[in-house]
Amino acid sequence: MRQWTIDAFADRPFMGNPAAVVEPFDAWPDDGWMQALAAENNHSETAFLRRTPDPVRFDLRWFTPATEVPLCGHATLAAAHVLFAELGSQADALTFDTASGPLTVGRSGEGYEMDFPVDPVTRVEVPAGLAEALGAEPVEVWASRYLMAVMADAATVRSLRPDSKALLAFGEGAMERGQVIACALSDQDDVDVIDRFFGPGCGLDEDPATGSARGGLTALFAEKLGRQRLRFLQACPGRGARFECERAGDRVLIRGRAVTVMESVLRV
Repeated sequence: MRQWTIDAFADRPFMGNPAAVVEPFDAWPDDGWMQALAAENNHSETAFLRRTPDPVRFDLRWFTPATEVPLCGHATLAAAHVLFAELGSQADALTFDTASGPLTVGRSGEGYEMDFPVDPVTRVEVPAGLAEALGAEPVEVWASRYLMAVMADAATVRSLRPDSKALLAFGEGAMERGQVIACALSDQDDVDVIDRFFGPGCGLDEDPATGSARGGLTALFAEKLGRQRLRFLQACPGRGARFECERAGDRVLIRGRAVTVMESVLRV
């Protein structure tokens, strides 16, 4: 069977976030096998698809090298790109049934548009030890799916060198533990918000492009900036990823492009 490596939220190779996407299955393989393949690939996520009787609907699961996760944006975009660009789907849109509910990806210009749920945000006190773990003092902290630390400026976000082990202590209740977003208003004319995602809790010291983070970030900065359409730059050193997001009620539309960088054949 075939497997592709896709750079998601990128308009050229070696940018955005790489995800592996395996050729769709008729039945799920063993969970341990999927986890082992994700560890072998060593991308932040490997996406696994299962066919359904409906040719435009697929079951979708995501595994990091360490664990299965309930939601992943960039590997969803990568899965849709494989179905559209590599396997020849002529549909205008595809629906993926996931642990986080149905997710839709459609064509949008030269890229794609994903329909994801908005994550409600609540302001919280700055947790003890967070500034030390990140390496800088947050101005505000908000809770959504992830803990979001608003920093003083974009330069602070770019300069962070956090203590990954220390970040494992943060996140409680409905939040994902050990997964923290640092963000600030942008210092670039073509971007509204700069952010980075640190995820030692799911086996990633830093994720280059995190679509699932857009649900909370869009909710927060749409309110702060007083508009529904926002441009994000995820400023992971050495890569970087761009998102255009638009809040639509309790949903967020996430737009981006994807590039195929590798096709391989699995022998296991």
